[in-house]
Amino acid sequence: MDLASTAAVGWALALLLITALATKIARARITIVDPPRTTTTTTQPPPVVNGIALLRLLPTLSKKGLPAMVNDLYLKFGSVFMVSVFGIKVTILIGPEVTPHFFQGLESEISHGNLLEFTVPMFGEAVGYGRDAATRIEQTRFHIEALRPSRLKNHVYPMIQEVEDYFAKWGNEGIVDLKLEFERLLMLISSRVLLGKEVRETMFDEVYTLFREIENGVTVISFLFPYLPIPANHRRDRARTRLTEILSDVVKSRKNSGRVEEDTLQKLIDSKYKDGRSTTVPEVVGLIIGLLFAGKHTSSHTSTWTGACLLSHPMFLRAAIEEQKQIGRKYKDGLGYDAMLEMDTLHSCIKEALRMHPPTPMLVRKAHKHFTVQTKQGKQYDIPEGHTVASPIVVNNNIPYIYKDPEVYDPDRFGPKRQEDKVGGKFSYTSFSGGRHTCTGEAYAYMQIKVIWSHLLSNFELKLISPFPKTDWSKFLPEPEGTLFVRYKRNGCRAST
Repeated sequence: MDLASTAAVGWALALLLITALATKIARARITIVDPPRTTTTTTQPPPVVNGIALLRLLPTLSKKGLPAMVNDLYLKFGSVFMVSVFGIKVTILIGPEVTPHFFQGLESEISHGNLLEFTVPMFGEAVGYGRDAATRIEQTRFHIEALRPSRLKNHVYPMIQEVEDYFAKWGNEGIVDLKLEFERLLMLISSRVLLGKEVRETMFDEVYTLFREIENGVTVISFLFPYLPIPANHRRDRARTRLTEILSDVVKSRKNSGRVEEDTLQKLIDSKYKDGRSTTVPEVVGLIIGLLFAGKHTSSHTSTWTGACLLSHPMFLRAAIEEQKQIGRKYKDGLGYDAMLEMDTLHSCIKEALRMHPPTPMLVRKAHKHFTVQTKQGKQYDIPEGHTVASPIVVNNNIPYIYKDPEVYDPDRFGPKRQEDKVGGKFSYTSFSGGRHTCTGEAYAYMQIKVIWSHLLSNFELKLISPFPKTDWSKFLPEPEGTLFVRYKRNGCRAST
């Protein structure tokens, strides 16, 4: 087994156990004790997958990847089962029938607990999981209000400007690595729309470098031991300290001068808590770094997967190009917010790429109160208080009785004639999570990816010359492995001889 496979094996096992390990070993803050169950005729404990059974699946993992391994467990044990290794227990819930409470239970009943404490060194102690639950809920409201549709409409034109300026620098024809191109372009868009013109115009290169250091610090080790004195954590901490200094100066400058800008940073500066208190400088900085992380990282990967899928499926590529032509004829004065909303074909192409390649493979929670679930077959299972509960998106989005031929890239499954995710019921599609924890940046993510691909499809002929990328499961947030080389030619340009 090569090094990449070894890393994949270690990471996949960590995915199954990581939250319990983080709680029981890394912090040792919570001791999980299963409360005594009242025996009934209708409920039962989930079937248990022990360590030996997991070891037997390592060949599947190394050859086919994490989704195949979890799917094998699903086929053998059903939609509810418990992974138990060395006394560590993680209950797995698969499918819309057994996940409603997982997604929409109250914070007092089921939440992330302290499982996301690894984000504190990334975003600072003034926000998120560095604060109490009540403050965290209010700060989530700030994010929601900053990205609501009425404000998103104001961001589309700056997005379009950044995209047009970026691709204007391409030649008439050439070869590029779209993965690298999208990484930088998404950071430019985020700097313009989220951070504001001060950063975009005078500090972009330094901010880009610092943010990459923070991103690279997100590893399995940093998840389990976020304060361990290792080089990756040191680099992350130094980068966040410097990035905090830069952004703090921007926030202070605006506050002192009374200058008001049309960007997300300004919206967070103007946010107020229910008691009337304004956000502090450290809070604004932490909130914007958190948005930047969510807005750039996953959108970059999704843009790459969308390109790989579209350029590998000529029928859907032609349909997306034809849609651009039709909408272009309708909006002769230029495409904007309303035009982007009408791009249903492109939206479905992106959504299907997200179904097959979600930004995160598994969602996790901590059960604070006992609850029961009922499977599609009518079986009821008892989930005890204190258990770690996980729901794998990589399986949820590929259930055959919901999605026809789930291994096939087929954006039409989301079209008006089929609507497989809606027919399958609530929580059939969970790439952006769901319920109380639905990603606040979903509309923002779709919009910026549409802006990018609308421009590419309208202005270039593209041909994928790299093999279709595999998923790099060795990364904390899986991403397209390697490069994605594409040959491009501007529309109307003759090829070189």
